[in-house]
Amino acid sequence: MGHAHIKTVTSREFVHNVSAAKRVASAGGTVIITDRGEPALALIPIAEYRRLTKTDRNLVELLRMPEADDVDFDIEPIRIDARELDA
Repeated sequence: MGHAHIKTVTSREFVHNVSAAKRVASAGGTVIITDRGEPALALIPIAEYRRLTKTDRNLVELLRMPEADDVDFDIEPIRIDARELDA
């Protein structure tokens, strides 16, 4: 998003002036909404949301752990023998 405008408002300010927050986000800015002085939520333009959440990968690729590629993982097969159960 480059040098987009970031505006911080309390949750009370947000509730009382949603339109102002929407204007900031519609203009490409970000609105940080605080709760008890701590950032709690962010209002961002839908284009930015789509950019941040876009993925061309499937579920298997998303669950894959590429950081584990360098780990040697040798597993010895186990053998389980079946036996008759006593009745």
